[in-house]
Amino acid sequence: MTGQANGAAPGWLARLAREAPGMPVPPVMRPPSAGSRPSAVLVLFGDGGGGPDLLLVQRSPWLRRHAGQAAFPGGAIEAGDDGPVAAALREAAEEVGVVPSGVEVLAQLPELFIARSGFAVTPVLAWWRHPAPLRPAHDGEVVSAARVSLADLADPANRLTIRHPSGFTGPAFQVHGMLVWGFTAALVDRLLSLAGWERPWDAGRVEELPPGLSGLPASR
Repeated sequence: MTGQANGAAPGWLARLAREAPGMPVPPVMRPPSAGSRPSAVLVLFGDGGGGPDLLLVQRSPWLRRHAGQAAFPGGAIEAGDDGPVAAALREAAEEVGVVPSGVEVLAQLPELFIARSGFAVTPVLAWWRHPAPLRPAHDGEVVSAARVSLADLADPANRLTIRHPSGFTGPAFQVHGMLVWGFTAALVDRLLSLAGWERPWDAGRVEELPPGLSGLPASR
């Protein structure tokens, strides 16, 4: 992977933009025919000068859903949104100050279902043409944001398998002081593979999910 100055989407994103819309969805992540809540997340790639990167946020430990988790910016699609793209851009602007006019949308991925929250999530793949400073909103929903190097995400030393108290296991990443797991890690794992960036890693390195990150609100 090599970087490129701000402007047109770089060549290293071309394969992912081409492959992502047809990404296979495992049965467990296929939305039900009814009863799910439409939502969207912004999968925003950029080049901060240190090489290609991906925007992730850290959610507050006091939220009712996805407490304390590393995630993509995003949320429910509201009545005033013109579909998933508009919702993803609005949420990223509200949560961390992303300026929509500086973002080039490249593709929409298939809907992915999160059973614990009931959300049917449309990931919106985008290139950050003109990055803006990250400013977590004052409402406290997001406590921090980081542009995480793709080289760090692909580094086998930063990869592991996490076991949830429910018994569920899935890929995880330890990067930028964050443990990325669950839906976000599963999607990052697929994107690395689709783009051809994945490196062999030890999926047998299994660790228990730390207390307070089970997706349940923390007690004060």
